[in-house]
Amino acid sequence: MRTEKKLKLRQLRRYRIRKKVTGTTERPRMAVCFTSENIHIQFIDDTVGKTLAAASTVSKGEEKKMFANVAGAKKLGAIAAKNALDKGIKEVVFDRGGTRYHGKIKALADAAREAGLKF
Repeated sequence: MRTEKKLKLRQLRRYRIRKKVTGTTERPRMAVCFTSENIHIQFIDDTVGKTLAAASTVSKGEEKKMFANVAGAKKLGAIAAKNALDKGIKEVVFDRGGTRYHGKIKALADAAREAGLKF
């Protein structure tokens, strides 16, 4: 019962956020998804419905030795920002996916800001 309630509340937060947050070509949406083992980040242009850049702990490369914890979120935030800057994306709209802004989400966002993204 408790888990179902937490999932329902997260889903309601996600819907509330997505009503307000949309990505454009100039300022795409930085969507973050945390699972128990991995972290996925996408930079999405909602006007066209395309993913412009992405980073994940499942990807090949430097991300190989990262986990879904605060340290992994910091590393992946910097890598995602680097990928976005390589594609010419400087400003984004942050979509936290219904999760609360603390811990891993805050560490990821701070690392992305330090790497050069504006949001």
